[in-house]
Amino acid sequence: MSSAVEAMSCAKADIPAGPEEAAAAAAKSAVEHGDGAASAANGKCGEAAPHCRKDAEDEEDDEDEKVPEVIDLGPRVSIKEQLEKDKDDESLRRWKEQLLGSVDLNSVGETLEPDVKIMSLSILSPGRPDIFLPLPVEPNAKGVWFTLKEGSPYRLKFTFSVSNNIVSGLRYTNTVWKTGIKVDKAKEMLGTFSPQLEPYTYVTPEDTTPSGMFARGSYSARTKFLDDDRKCYLEINYTFDIRREWPSTC
Repeated sequence: MSSAVEAMSCAKADIPAGPEEAAAAAAKSAVEHGDGAASAANGKCGEAAPHCRKDAEDEEDDEDEKVPEVIDLGPRVSIKEQLEKDKDDESLRRWKEQLLGSVDLNSVGETLEPDVKIMSLSILSPGRPDIFLPLPVEPNAKGVWFTLKEGSPYRLKFTFSVSNNIVSGLRYTNTVWKTGIKVDKAKEMLGTFSPQLEPYTYVTPEDTTPSGMFARGSYSARTKFLDDDRKCYLEINYTFDIRREWPSTC
């Protein structure tokens, strides 16, 4: 991904011959364009001028995102405590059931922190057997985790469980490097999930592996599963290959 840096000036390059001409030019600019243009003519960046503000898209989206400002919503309580409150009020009970979904009481606890376990990861490609990636990944494991064919459509499938409390804003991020250069970064918002006995399954939208002579080769990658509080439930560092053909299944 590349970005163009555009050089912009808040003041004119041409300087009027005298102070009277400068004042006249500034007054004319103010009438035609408003105070923002007048400030520009005086060589200052007015706050109302859009080109004087740095666009957020020009900033690099690095791995360490800024933690969003947290709004204080009052004391947090566990789901179990929430469910036990006003349990004799039928209308409140039905409202909580609708809000929380099919929460399994055996999957909730006294703790305020949710517990998310990534149970399985797999790669789905039409006409090919599913590629099941072994979990947990051994620390400092060497070797290629999987191999994909260039120009092939694929989807990622995640299976995970949630217990103790609701997990908010669960998301998947994947950063890919080739020869030490970052070539791709993907983010996928999975959603907000309440505790239940049955595992959840999520399948990403279809994507296509790159193709061509420069796309083939070995890659390194880092995958993370995080929530809105940036709590990391799984981080995997691995390598994979993109080749001209699929590897033999024999």
